[in-house]
Amino acid sequence: MGKWLNAGDVLRNNAYLHPDVMGVKDLSRSLTFKQWNERCNRLANALLGLGLRPGDRFAAIAYNCVEWMEVYGAAAKAGLTIIPILFRLSPSEYQYICEHGEAKVFIVAKEFVEGVDSIRDQLPIPRDNYLFFGDEKAPEGYQHYEKVIEKGSPKESGIEVDEESPWTISYTSGTTGEPKGVMRSHKSFIAYNWLHVVNFGFTNDDIALLVMPTSHINSIFFSWAFAWVGAGVCIYNRATFDPEHYIKTMQDEAVTFTSLVPTHFVMMLDLPDEVKAKYDVSSMRKLLCSSAPVRKDTKLEAMKYWKNAGLYEEYGTTEAGGTTILRPHEQLKKLGSIGRELYGIEKIRLLDEEGSEVPEGKVGEICVRAPSMFTEYLKDPE
Repeated sequence: MGKWLNAGDVLRNNAYLHPDVMGVKDLSRSLTFKQWNERCNRLANALLGLGLRPGDRFAAIAYNCVEWMEVYGAAAKAGLTIIPILFRLSPSEYQYICEHGEAKVFIVAKEFVEGVDSIRDQLPIPRDNYLFFGDEKAPEGYQHYEKVIEKGSPKESGIEVDEESPWTISYTSGTTGEPKGVMRSHKSFIAYNWLHVVNFGFTNDDIALLVMPTSHINSIFFSWAFAWVGAGVCIYNRATFDPEHYIKTMQDEAVTFTSLVPTHFVMMLDLPDEVKAKYDVSSMRKLLCSSAPVRKDTKLEAMKYWKNAGLYEEYGTTEAGGTTILRPHEQLKKLGSIGRELYGIEKIRLLDEEGSEVPEGKVGEICVRAPSMFTEYLKDPE
């Protein structure tokens, strides 16, 4: 019996099925599926050449960029676990995450070298396993990411990756103590990608524009859901959100889907009418808003401006992924609601401290079961 394809398998298949189609890009660089797959192969083999073995972990920190998609793909192909570090964190938090996660390689974008160097002596990472990427020469103590990739073989690694093995460990904000390492298996991502494909109806003629941090679960989910169906992804890699430029990018890339928070929508819709009228956004078919409630007037303005698009809202967490969805036809009927279970998610239950369902009108804890759930917290399975 065959197996579901993990991210590395999907890249290999897309390189065969759609070799010359744009697979991923940012505002300065574009890769076809064939190029993307080859660079992931090279990085996977290069990481193995640095002494990593299937099951080992490595960390990365960067602003949004194409390289993130190479890092995730390489991890999947080599059977490694990637620890993406959010760029908003402090060097002391990098240190905790790398120590707790037992990272054996650290991939560092140029903007974060100074911070990493300030805690480097305390990190458990071999001195030769720091990789740098940026336009300039690698600083002392780092190997340049591009030179490492050049040395790697373009062939598939040949490693059989168990779908139950971890692919990512995303650290939460630590609202109740130190950050927790949320372990997600290949299987959970496979399930979640298909949940997104089914619930949003993505196809290979879609183009996503993603602005959420590429180290965050939202962008990981949607970028790879698009890869699963052979659709292209554009990563918005400006350092700050520019509302007019974002709309222009929608036009220039013929974007059909984007995932945003309410503030993004408000910033774009608050632009003068004459500015918004300069751009053709008719390609947009699906808009997602998450992370916070959306006001009725914002919904109405969004549906008016992106008149060809359906507006969705989704509720979820790093651990559970998306669990409920408010669909376009429900937006004005269910104000204040975050929707119902995604197709493929079991009935959500509100439980009391004893694990019994609470009666209607009473407060309970939201509990959900789905194949897209995380596995456990690293070193804290209970």
